Amino acid sequence: MDDKLTLKDVFDLNLGKYAEEVAEITDQAKQEARMEKTLKKLEEIWATIDFLLQEHKSSGVFLLKMKDEDFEMLEEQQVSVNAMFSSRFLSTFEQECIYWQSHLSGVSEVVTMLQEVQRSWTFLENLFIHSEEVKKELPKESLKFVNIDKEVRSMLAEGKQVMKCIKYCNENNILKRLEDIKKELDVCEKALMDFMDGKRRAFPRFYFVSTADLLDILSNGNSPGKVMVHMPKIF
Repeated sequence: MDDKLTLKDVFDLNLGKYAEEVAEITDQAKQEARMEKTLKKLEEIWATIDFLLQEHKSSGVFLLKMKDEDFEMLEEQQVSVNAMFSSRFLSTFEQECIYWQSHLSGVSEVVTMLQEVQRSWTFLENLFIHSEEVKKELPKESLKFVNIDKEVRSMLAEGKQVMKCIKYCNENNILKRLEDIKKELDVCEKALMDFMDGKRRAFPRFYFVSTADLLDILSNGNSPGKVMVHMPKIF
């Protein structure tokens, strides 16, 4: 716009004749400005969001977490970006919207699956890696778990190195890898549950303790002090 434009010049344009066109252009400018601001804010925010690291049993392996407030914000942002696709003025920022829709979805899916994998892995790792009884009773699944364990540790190490949630969750086919690991973990967990059901049938008093407590008893069979804390529940 010309810096020398005066109010008289505006009147001389006789914009009243083009009220609908002016309103349309103004509305488009406002909508596009709002979309541009939202997309720029997304870029600024996700440049700062890193994983939280939590060491697993002083092992040097770090679990990857995302702050609850960050995940809640992610869900709000997904709604905001998806709403842009219903705008009449999407075309100007369509590629950016597609990018953020895809990448935010990637973060949501990967973080959710990552939580499931880490929960299952930490649950099973102590038994399949450190329990000689489980190794003896479930040799096939124990061997399978060794490979699962290596893959989980490798993926967690990658996450620790990358740190940026948006980057890690959208690279190296990470979701497919996590889904494959989860399927393998489910197989091991089912075998373990069948194994524990056998222990309960052999010693019905084990029905009085929770699954977590029974796992703790079985995994600490050579440590009477750790097992004794569960005796009041059994007898």
